[in-house]
Amino acid sequence: MQAALRTPDARFANLPGYAFTPRYLEIDGLRLHYLDEGPRDAATTFLCLHGQPSWSYLYRRMIPVFAAAGHRVVGPDLFGFGRSDKPTDEATYTFSFHRASLAAFIERLDLRNLVLVCQDWGGLLGLTLPPDMPQRFTRLLAMNTMLATGDEPLPQAFLDWRAFNNSRPDMAIGALFKRGCPHLSDTEAAAYDAPFPDATYKAGVRRFPNLVCDRPDADGAALSRRARQWWSTEWAGETFMAVGMKDPVLGPAVMAKLRQSIRFCPPPMEVAEGGHFVQEWGESIATAALKAFRLA
Repeated sequence: MQAALRTPDARFANLPGYAFTPRYLEIDGLRLHYLDEGPRDAATTFLCLHGQPSWSYLYRRMIPVFAAAGHRVVGPDLFGFGRSDKPTDEATYTFSFHRASLAAFIERLDLRNLVLVCQDWGGLLGLTLPPDMPQRFTRLLAMNTMLATGDEPLPQAFLDWRAFNNSRPDMAIGALFKRGCPHLSDTEAAAYDAPFPDATYKAGVRRFPNLVCDRPDADGAALSRRARQWWSTEWAGETFMAVGMKDPVLGPAVMAKLRQSIRFCPPPMEVAEGGHFVQEWGESIATAALKAFRLA
């Protein structure tokens, strides 16, 4: 069994706006944490996938909106983040490792009639899943994300972010969220630090920007190109797109490009004050998506 750290439960006590019951699933010897709110027998399930350096706390403003409308809401923490186990060997963190764990998670819970809700790495990984399990997905809610296909240059703003991330092996994550989401309280910003007692817990945080496919033969690049083709030619479900307009990395230009790759994607909802972590403005997005999908 590979070595992994497990954040003490006490670190997650009394986090503001996060009174959800923790649930766990073991995948390949590692414990994965997830939220499962709303009725288990709901016709529709919202699958909320986070990115880096966040965790399911990022969806705390959207989960209650979906659940109050009678839907099931499932939100896993990727390995290395949140309450999930954190392998200490940075080589563990690969595109294939994370994608396989998400696929196993969906299959183990037998999730169906899914709305894929994704942002950041939630999209880079999550958007590659429906082509392999199209019968499980019926709708898409995409926010500030992309497909990294390895055959096009990465945005310079992302390369700058990767350099910033690599220069800070013990990144101050709460402070990062406070800068990007100035409306957060100090205790909300601190909740993003909760999973990481010290730098040894941040292997996943350090690795993720370096996993974005930047060449055609990179791990995940072929899958991402296949996904781009599938979304543009075979996707038959409904799509809702929301864009945090102040995101300097995966903002309007990147999302406009993604929209071109998604069949039948309508014009996006523009969140004027929203930054990269647009879920922090998520109540209005969730409400608008439910209306657009006729699920309110």
